[in-house]
Amino acid sequence: SNADIPHSLAFNETWGQIALFGTTGSSDFPVTAGTHQQGLAAGPASDITIYGVDPQPNGVDCYLLTLDGGDFTLNALDGVSVDIQKNEYVAIIGSSGSGKSTMMNIIGCLDRATRGNYQLNGRNVGDMNEAELATARNREIGFVFQSFNLLPRASALKNVMQPLVYRHIKRAERNEMAAEALDRVGLGDRLDSLPNQMSGGQRQRVAISRALVGNPAILLADEPTGNLDSRTSSEIMALIDELHDQGQTIIMVTHEPDIAAHCERVIRLEDGRIASDERQQRMAQGLIS
Repeated sequence: SNADIPHSLAFNETWGQIALFGTTGSSDFPVTAGTHQQGLAAGPASDITIYGVDPQPNGVDCYLLTLDGGDFTLNALDGVSVDIQKNEYVAIIGSSGSGKSTMMNIIGCLDRATRGNYQLNGRNVGDMNEAELATARNREIGFVFQSFNLLPRASALKNVMQPLVYRHIKRAERNEMAAEALDRVGLGDRLDSLPNQMSGGQRQRVAISRALVGNPAILLADEPTGNLDSRTSSEIMALIDELHDQGQTIIMVTHEPDIAAHCERVIRLEDGRIASDERQQRMAQGLIS
């Protein structure tokens, strides 16, 4: 997995691809500081299109993320082509190193296009500066992480309020919006609780509430049940199912087939390519109050 290698990204205009500059060696990828393999033939263009809150296409075009290992090259994404419509419920699955996290980072505006364009609600993400990218992430995409990423010394209410601070919303309105978001996930009675006073499932509900408070076009969940036991995982998935039934577009990255079974569409990646893209009947799941 390239996740173990500290790296920086550089754009190779000659071939329209990203090369990773390794800063440490590893048994999997024996790269050395400053190495950069030039002249690599670019693979097939990758294309990801996401339709959000309006009819205009939101898309990522032509991605090739390349890891230089000296004697070989690994394409983290290579020739991927996907369309995702509004209110779809999609799982992106694959083993470690399949490219699913890279795909998530592209969709989440965390990585820039190496060539082509990514349109999010009619705007070309490639033309955005860093401030505009931060605004897009804050307003258009709600992130849910495996490890919750809550502020440990802040209450549930203050954690959920945090994204609204950057929108310059008045404090009273932030309080009201955050309280409503927590009530939506069944935590209306835990507004003042700190993360260490809550169970793992409750912490993930706070994280989901934080992702939803700004009414994003896309809920992007990275292994949302990875740190939870099976019973709590089922409860969280019931909540995510309900959010989709209410009209939320959801894209979920997971390596667990039983979690992917909740989705209406499963995209399976292998070695940076799409191995299958299939629609399915969702697993029957009762809603939680």
